[in-house]
Amino acid sequence: MAPIDCPSPNFDKRKLPVSMVVLHYTGMPDAEGAIARLTSPDAKVSAHYVIKEDGEVLRLVDEEHRAWHAGKSYWRGVTDVNSASVGIEIVNPGHEFGYRAFPDEQIAALIPLLAEIKARHGISRGNVVGHSDIAPARKEDPGELFPWWELAKRRLALPSPSRDLMDPYWTDAGFLLALERFGYDVTDGLKATIAFQRRFRPDLIDGIIDGECRAKLLALLLPRPQ
Repeated sequence: MAPIDCPSPNFDKRKLPVSMVVLHYTGMPDAEGAIARLTSPDAKVSAHYVIKEDGEVLRLVDEEHRAWHAGKSYWRGVTDVNSASVGIEIVNPGHEFGYRAFPDEQIAALIPLLAEIKARHGISRGNVVGHSDIAPARKEDPGELFPWWELAKRRLALPSPSRDLMDPYWTDAGFLLALERFGYDVTDGLKATIAFQRRFRPDLIDGIIDGECRAKLLALLLPRPQ
């Protein structure tokens, strides 16, 4: 199903080519309020797409333009993430208003949209990220209930390593250096670790750098097809 146009005035000119996709949850009580905010000139926020819980997809900003969804963020050396990304807002009340699982219809709508964006811009799996990945000190979305595995099994995002894991001997400082190499801003080491866990080990988000975290990060850093 083609996206329905619902234009937002909140965009400007890109300064970088598109190299990533950022997934968000709307974090508001309902879809109507979120869409109203994303299309209000007073709010000065937007995204390229919104996916409702029933799977309806809205296009707010054309991909050729820079939408305002990432805020202060960083990923793999890029600080103007808005210029380098396509932003997708997924309707969900978020942690503040009753965080819940994402309906199957919503994820079924996301998968072909993401596949098309990824192919159109030549985006690697490692650059399909959550808002919490690019802004770990500020954001939690799309959160630990987001089904990253549904994207990973279709080669639309990186999987969480789970087999033949070798725990490297890293101090906490060594882990954070490796995490920075992977792509995260580690200025706040605890928040960066939590963001990594939220993305790759959502069943235990405690901020502790343990053997499983080290092993997963090592596996992610090993060469793999992107």
